[in-house]
Amino acid sequence: MPDPFFDIPARLVAEPTPGDNAAAMSVGELSNKLKRFVEGEFGHVRLRGEISGYKRVASGHCYLCLKDDAAVIDGVIWKGQASQLAFRPEDGIEVIATGRLTTYPGRSKYQVIIDRMELAGAGALMALLERNKARFDAEGLFAKSKARAPLPFLPRRIGVVTSPTGAVIRDIIHRLEDRCPSHLLVWPVKVQGDGAANEVAAAIRGFEALPESQRPDLIIVARGGGSIEDLWAFNEEAVVRAVAGCSIPIISAVGHETDTTLCDYAADLRAPTPTAAAELAVPVLADLRLTVSAHAQRMERCSRRHVERGRERLDALARHLPSRDRLLGPQRQRIDDLGARLDRGLERRVVRARGALDRTGAVLRPALLARRIEGARQRLEDLGRLLASVDPDAPLARGYARVTARGGATLTSAATAKAAGAVTLHFRDGTVDAKVDGARPRAATGDAPAQPLLF
Repeated sequence: MPDPFFDIPARLVAEPTPGDNAAAMSVGELSNKLKRFVEGEFGHVRLRGEISGYKRVASGHCYLCLKDDAAVIDGVIWKGQASQLAFRPEDGIEVIATGRLTTYPGRSKYQVIIDRMELAGAGALMALLERNKARFDAEGLFAKSKARAPLPFLPRRIGVVTSPTGAVIRDIIHRLEDRCPSHLLVWPVKVQGDGAANEVAAAIRGFEALPESQRPDLIIVARGGGSIEDLWAFNEEAVVRAVAGCSIPIISAVGHETDTTLCDYAADLRAPTPTAAAELAVPVLADLRLTVSAHAQRMERCSRRHVERGRERLDALARHLPSRDRLLGPQRQRIDDLGARLDRGLERRVVRARGALDRTGAVLRPALLARRIEGARQRLEDLGRLLASVDPDAPLARGYARVTARGGATLTSAATAKAAGAVTLHFRDGTVDAKVDGARPRAATGDAPAQPLLF
């Protein structure tokens, strides 16, 4: 039984048209042929149009549309080319894009692969400049210049971010030598073209990252005059953010007096020219010397005037002081009075002393003095006899002995002698060391008391 889903009526089967013997082409084959044809015919194109729908994806590639009043074409900027753009693309900017035309078979559309892109004329540049200026100002990147913190009066080291081969660095060096020779640190950078903005921003951050002993006290970002395209690197976001975020004071000296860049708004101070930046950076050394000399003279005059006025005040005070005789007269008179009173007092003292001496002589008569001496001798003899009677060694002459411990303490009982163990016997003619062997109790009879056995 035939399958109803695959039973196709014969009338629906395509039949070759007479004379049409070409083979059917696949969609992929057609897409590849179109791709080769388009890329062969339009391998290099240069388009002018307005950017629309610009976006940068996480991979780093950029997608956008270029349009005018008649048509729209898609565009792609690969990551490598996007990093080399001299400006940041934004919607509404008119640009000139250079690249090649190709197709995207996945969506059956054609697009331009952009290798290089530039702003289309000064008008577009100024419009982009004003938009970026408003955006950066809203973010507060220009607040640093509005605060206008004072620059260091006499910087020890000055950093310069500029081209090392141009006339700008020579003008700065010559002006500094004329005004006040200073220690100059030059960070060479490109000031125009691809990569210039990144080099300038890296130089500013590099100065700030130096050790404290090498870091400049002031930075000058300088470039000579030129067109808005030539100065565009100093309008880039990288430079503006580096200048605004730098903790070191910065003088922006980009272009001539009529040239204004966004770097000028972000810096602490704008100089009309690089030469003027050198003048703003340091004072005139000769003027400083004159000022110091003038201050020294004024200080000397002030010191001299102070001494003169002090001498005048001293003379005036001296004139008001009384004479020496008037000041010392009463004191001299008082001294004379005290001297006279002293003489009289000494005389009275001598008289009283002589009277006391006479009375003492009357008391000390020879007979009375002899009786006092005899009484004192009798008391002394009584004390001598009393001392002899209480001498512990006096009985030794009658055959007694005094017992002491080895430490010198006198022993008065058999128990203390036994406890001591070793004793010393004191005789009339010397001492004998002995050991106590034992002690017998005292007899109950009237015999002599028992003595410790000594050997």
